[in-house]
Amino acid sequence: MNRVGRVQVWCTAILCLGLLGSSPSQAADTSATFLAGAYAQDISPQKFPISLNGGMSDQQAKGVHDPLHARCIVLNSKNPASDDRTSLAIVVCDSCMIPRDLMDRAKALASKKTGIPTSNILISATHAHSCPTVTGVFQSEPDADYVEFLVEKIAKGIEQAQSQLEPARIGWGAIDEPSQLFNRRWLLKEGETVVNPFNGTSDRALMNPGLSNPKVTASIGLIDPQLSILSIQSRSGRPIALLANYSLHYVGGVEGGLASADYYGEFAQRIKRHLNASTVEPAFVGIMSNGTSGDVNNIDFSQKSIPARAPYEQIQFVAELLAQDAVRVCNQIQYQDYVPLACREKELELGVRKPSEQDITQAKMKLDAIKTWPLGDMPSIYARETVLLAEYPATVKVKVQAIRIGSLGIATSPCETFTETGLAIKKESPFNQTFTIELANGYNGYLPPPGQFLLGGYETWRARSSYLAEDSEPKIRATALELLSELNK
Repeated sequence: MNRVGRVQVWCTAILCLGLLGSSPSQAADTSATFLAGAYAQDISPQKFPISLNGGMSDQQAKGVHDPLHARCIVLNSKNPASDDRTSLAIVVCDSCMIPRDLMDRAKALASKKTGIPTSNILISATHAHSCPTVTGVFQSEPDADYVEFLVEKIAKGIEQAQSQLEPARIGWGAIDEPSQLFNRRWLLKEGETVVNPFNGTSDRALMNPGLSNPKVTASIGLIDPQLSILSIQSRSGRPIALLANYSLHYVGGVEGGLASADYYGEFAQRIKRHLNASTVEPAFVGIMSNGTSGDVNNIDFSQKSIPARAPYEQIQFVAELLAQDAVRVCNQIQYQDYVPLACREKELELGVRKPSEQDITQAKMKLDAIKTWPLGDMPSIYARETVLLAEYPATVKVKVQAIRIGSLGIATSPCETFTETGLAIKKESPFNQTFTIELANGYNGYLPPPGQFLLGGYETWRARSSYLAEDSEPKIRATALELLSELNK
């Protein structure tokens, strides 16, 4: 069967259970059972240079190649039986990762402006590696002014999306697109070793091993091929917004010194053109959210060579392919004006893998002997991470959220989540279709399943980018499934 024939389509409305504290836009028909509004709020930095997340050294941007956005959807529905209205906001930001305190402040401000309960607001980051730093990791540290700017802009985007509420209809579906997905963790051959930043040699997994590396035997192999689509239209069929979800790390290939939204932003532009929505009013908003891509990227290391690409060329290629796939799904969706919905969230307290006193002492000795900045080698970079991680508390609180939209389930994770976890949630979910939005409602580093800790590798190395206790993934996975099960009752 060809890929078009594998398109799966469902109809839905996406709203969380909760009372809307303020009225919808006065321009909207408040007798309608389903209202929607969307807005792409520009969050491009206003001053330069500015630190970019995504590298081991502190990359500095001197300008912006393509605008960065907080892409916002606000949905509001009325239960036909009770006349109670419920509201939800979903925001996907062009950012590598966003800490929970920033997201919580943005939610509180947005709730004050709109009346939408903070529990009904989902904010996530795309994980583009070419966006301003708002979470300190490795040698990139946040710009305080940009952090405050981002809080205000996210809230403003939600407020603007709500002001554009209008009678709408909605549907969803999915299609497989495995061609751009490659698990980047490769297994070492028997007898082969690599030295990690802590001078250990027990790792059996190697991230991004290079093309045709003779030390490795095979990729771990797990990918999630599904591109999930949520499409929102006016009652007359004018496109309002489209939310996509795909389990692929950033693509990269951007020019040095320039901020970029990577393929997430390029997809937003291309899906607008493919849906003939470039000139509609209010402006159409295309959104690509990150699925469970903590161990998956766009490079096939089994190849002996890869064709050279010009800057942004691979980004454009991936975005175009996914936009075409999204249109195939949209062409088969049959939209509905209303479906039941609900939302749950739960806070977990998880352990932190803190360094030992001996680890801290050795790290400080190493750093004391270094007289230059930035740090130039991995052991030194991880020594700094060890010292900074020593100041972390013994436990951290993380938020897990689940949303029901008819027979659709959406789970969230505040981490860079492995595909293994996303596939398990999809398999065990009680809903006909489920997808997970990662880096949502906070940032807590990588989330390796216990078996991946046994293999070691970059994603497991203790740092501010990977610090949760080894039993965290089963707890987050179980909580997501628990919440989805509660929503299915």
